[in-house]
Amino acid sequence: MTITSKVTVRFKMFEGCNDLAPKKAHLDDAAFDIMAREGVTLEPGISKLVPTGLFIELPIHYEAQIRPRSGLAIKHNLTVTNSPGTIDAGYRGEVCVIMLNAGRENYHIKRGDRVAQMVISKLPEVEMIQVEELSTSKRGAGGFGSTGKA
Repeated sequence: MTITSKVTVRFKMFEGCNDLAPKKAHLDDAAFDIMAREGVTLEPGISKLVPTGLFIELPIHYEAQIRPRSGLAIKHNLTVTNSPGTIDAGYRGEVCVIMLNAGRENYHIKRGDRVAQMVISKLPEVEMIQVEELSTSKRGAGGFGSTGKA
C-alpha cells in the first residue's frame, strides 16, 4: 500500500530539547511519541501539566490529538485527563499533557520519558445548519448506557 499524500507539520523545540523531538517507534505506528521536558511527580488523584518542549504549526483543517500511552495506563494507572486533548491549527504555544495518576503511589516522570502520543488528523469541512426538527432514529434520545449494560 502506498501513501497518496503527505502532510507537512512544522515544529520547533524548546531550547535544549532537540533530543525530545516527536518520533514514531515504528514506521507503521499511528502516533508520534511525546516526551517530558522536565521531571514531574504525579501524586495519586491529582492532575498535573507535563511540558513537552514541543511547539507545532498544523495546516488548516488539521488537528493534533494527545492521547494516553497504553503501557503507562496498564502498568501505572496514568492517563491523559482530557483525552484526547485537541490541539487546534492556530495554537502556537508549547504542547503540554494534562496527566492524572489514578494509582495509589506517587509516579515520577523524568525528562525524556514518553508520556503521551500524538496523532495528526485531517478534519472535514463541516457546515452546521440549525433546523426546527431532527429526523427520527431507532436510538432516539437514549444515551449513557441505553444500548446495553452500563
